[in-house]
Amino acid sequence: MHSELPFPEQQADGPDYALEARLASQGYRLVAGADEAGRGPLAGPVVAAAVILDPEAIPAGLNDSKKLTAKRREMLFAEIAATSRAVCWHAANHEMIDQVNILQASLSAMARALNGLATGYDHALIDGRDVPPGLCAPAQAVIKGDARSLSIAAASIIAKVVRDRMIVRADSAFPAFGFAGHKGYGSRKHLDAIGEHGPCPLHRRSFSPMRED
Repeated sequence: MHSELPFPEQQADGPDYALEARLASQGYRLVAGADEAGRGPLAGPVVAAAVILDPEAIPAGLNDSKKLTAKRREMLFAEIAATSRAVCWHAANHEMIDQVNILQASLSAMARALNGLATGYDHALIDGRDVPPGLCAPAQAVIKGDARSLSIAAASIIAKVVRDRMIVRADSAFPAFGFAGHKGYGSRKHLDAIGEHGPCPLHRRSFSPMRED
């Protein structure tokens, strides 16, 4: 006879709670998901977030943030913040990215987000191939985790919304670059603005076309 775990069923098309449920069956009750947003842009910070969902109050429609509209992400951001057991985010700015490289800056931000969770955590699920150093509990990397784990998907939404809000605010300080539209990614409009005006203080000087080889 098999007893059913009191966790949400798998969604028809998207992440589910299977990884978290398996860890819970092993005694890990505070399972955090972690993800980042902003590794690819030419300007601005990379933002990492960590989320511990309440399995009895998981917002409907959680998914990889890239598969959601901006309006839907904002709605889910509010729901995640209101219903989760703990949420924390941390940003690594463009200067840190240039100093240590984007991967190390991303991992550092993720570790700070996880270790900053108010409840602590028993185990972490990390989107990608790498587990950040310096964590306070066991962790495992999950390739394409934002499409597999609801906790990682929730973290991806928090990170994306926080970063988008930050870069939109930067648009008013540096209007010539159109940050509100492309969010710092290498669109043609953005590249043309860099060519015309040169990089602004938010640009990552270790990224092409700013990098001087």
